[in-house]
Amino acid sequence: MVFVAAGFSLRSAFSAKGVKEISFSSKVADRLGKSGNEAAEQLSAYFQGKNVRFTVPLDLSNCTAFQKKVYHAIRRIPYGETRSYRWVAEKIGRPDACRAVGNALGANPIPVIIPCHRVINADGGLGGFSGGLKWKKLLLALEKRGGREDKR
Repeated sequence: MVFVAAGFSLRSAFSAKGVKEISFSSKVADRLGKSGNEAAEQLSAYFQGKNVRFTVPLDLSNCTAFQKKVYHAIRRIPYGETRSYRWVAEKIGRPDACRAVGNALGANPIPVIIPCHRVINADGGLGGFSGGLKWKKLLLALEKRGGREDKR
């Protein structure tokens, strides 16, 4: 795992027995480039519980036009709030495409920055998440600390 902040990086490695290595460097941060450093800093702030508006450029060149529409729609879901798959389908003008929305979210190449974890079932169930439901619950709990209300 690599953590980058203020132009410096902290690299950590783990084994089944525990922490195996921690090293400090500015070289990794240099190789990440401006976008990589910005992304690392914004992700770090996010995981500290801060309401971050991710501004880093995204490369969605391997995504379909439909997926891009879905990802654009879910980036408008405010921090700490959730929306349903149906809400997303309606926002992209395809109200009957709830399952296709779910499939697009499952293929999301940039979770967290494209906040697919904020999309849940209309009945309040979690639905799915490419990182597993444990991660989805963790991300939603992290954001809920702001105490915002769901709007499905």
